[in-house]
Amino acid sequence: MAFDLVLFGGTGDLVWRKLMPALFQAFRHGTLPAGGRIIGVGRDDLSAEAYRELIRTRFDKVELAKRPSVEEFARFAALLEFVRMDLSRPDDYTRLGAALAERTADTVVMYMATAPTLFTTICEQLAAAGLNTPQTRVVLEKPLGHDLASNRAINDTVRRVFTERQVFRIDHYLGKPAVQNLFALRFGNALFEPLWRREHIANIQITMAEELGVEKRGAFYETTGALRDMVQNHALQLLCAIGMEPPINSHADAIRDEKLKVLRSLKPWTAHTLAQDVIRGQYSAGTVAGATVPGYRDELGVASHSPTETFVALRTEISNWRWAGVPFFIRTGKRLAGRDAHIVVNFRPTPHAIFNSQLGMANRLVINLQPRDGLELHLLAQGQENRRHAQTLAPVQLDLDFDKRFGSERVGAYERLLLDVIDGRLNLFVRSDEQEEAWRWVEPILNHWAADPQGPRPYAAGTWGPSAASAMIARDGFCWAEEA
Repeated sequence: MAFDLVLFGGTGDLVWRKLMPALFQAFRHGTLPAGGRIIGVGRDDLSAEAYRELIRTRFDKVELAKRPSVEEFARFAALLEFVRMDLSRPDDYTRLGAALAERTADTVVMYMATAPTLFTTICEQLAAAGLNTPQTRVVLEKPLGHDLASNRAINDTVRRVFTERQVFRIDHYLGKPAVQNLFALRFGNALFEPLWRREHIANIQITMAEELGVEKRGAFYETTGALRDMVQNHALQLLCAIGMEPPINSHADAIRDEKLKVLRSLKPWTAHTLAQDVIRGQYSAGTVAGATVPGYRDELGVASHSPTETFVALRTEISNWRWAGVPFFIRTGKRLAGRDAHIVVNFRPTPHAIFNSQLGMANRLVINLQPRDGLELHLLAQGQENRRHAQTLAPVQLDLDFDKRFGSERVGAYERLLLDVIDGRLNLFVRSDEQEEAWRWVEPILNHWAADPQGPRPYAAGTWGPSAASAMIARDGFCWAEEA
């Protein structure tokens, strides 16, 4: 299948750090359709050869399972071209159209690896130049807007020139192998479904922790923050995957219909819950991996009295028949004690204890997302080391490492999602009504913070965030996984 993949922002960080390595991996794996072109678009005055050389030098700075040989990269680089464009100039879209007209492609993908403020401009200019053909697909990176109104404005503009089936709103978390296995765990096995409900589950925790700070993205983070950057998209998509009802089939809209129902069932915020069940924090100077690191307000591009949150912890519920009364805890932050993304499903203890075991000890399922990818099932068993206490149970763990089971060079998130765009599969992409519902739920938090003079709570870099996050979950009688 002949395809053209146009990368707006073709010299930017997202392209060389994520998209080009993912496309190269697909090329190496033999899954990138033959007859394709990858066209970088940017302001730089680069020839195709200069662009190929730029990408080659950047490849030395990215993570690849295996470094490409000179010959292997040369074969991949033959797919790369470059078009110089000022995205605000209509005449430059004519230049892009001429490049695309050099041959007939079955599919043309317009990937917007730019600032979200340019999305509407690009879409309108593509339409004005006649480049919104039925063969065209457009990929929109997050964050799509900064609140509900801006999200709607972007979606309304895009829908005027593209149909919903041409729009691929990307959330790279949905492409992670571990998230794919979350769907497989729930809907491909009969084992857990009878237990996947309020009668058997005490609480569910979603953690997305990073050791890194904002690095050189301080100016971007100042206008975004952890709530917009991680909760509104990644965390809520994971919550939907955990909480959704089984779809009637594996078609894109059947899956997305069920996710939408979860978002619409999230318990509305009140003044009380906004004050008690949402914690925001901001990292101060501390120690990470043995090295002293600065606080957020000392990072490049950050205001000296910035109120931007780098940590969020919250408690919510899904108000439906399956989940009524089960608390869902979400936690994400930068400069935390480790790089760790996981989901913990804590099951209720047995209704009547006949064995001796530690107070509060119960079964749990841990779905590891990164850096490990796999499942842990925590059970209780009778050990043999002390026969005098044969009625005492001890924790044991069944551990499935997907990298060891399926091989370490597995299909990465962006690789999977890019191939899905080229093939026209929408299953792992977010529909506009999903996105709007997520913004609708998040917006009261943003409004509450805007009116709250207290600002984010400080926490030392290298810790697990403000102590208030532990106090919040403790009010329900639970604790975060690393505190158990």
